[in-house]
Amino acid sequence: MLIGSYSKAMFFIHSESLESEYVASRPFRVNAGPVQAYVMVPGNKTRYLSELETGDEVLIVDADGKTKKSIVGRSKIEKRPLLLIEAEFEDMKIKSLVQNAETIRLVDENGEPISVSVLEPGMKVKGFIDDSARHFGMAIDEQIIEQ
Repeated sequence: MLIGSYSKAMFFIHSESLESEYVASRPFRVNAGPVQAYVMVPGNKTRYLSELETGDEVLIVDADGKTKKSIVGRSKIEKRPLLLIEAEFEDMKIKSLVQNAETIRLVDENGEPISVSVLEPGMKVKGFIDDSARHFGMAIDEQIIEQ
């Protein structure tokens, strides 16, 4: 899924489909981040994670950038330790909070999942950058600064 603190710049968050020493594979689950984060939904729109409910549509993305619609089965909100991740693209800074856990993964430049627990400065990860900002989830052609 595409998730982030800015509506025009999001990180590619991997599903929990990989086995680990901590949990079994759960390909239906994405640990998406804090409630105020944006998530990309169909129609080039965004919503806040806190707004999602069972039955809502979200956009899911594969490592090649192909997208399809998926339906939210449930949304669970828990208190967890968070980690700030930051990236740069051209002159733009991109930031987001994610859960600080080994099972939370981004996607690296080769399309491989990488745990947020091993991220280091200089690593490249996949994301989404849009020319449009958004207002009430809709893309608009307007000067908006998100920081």
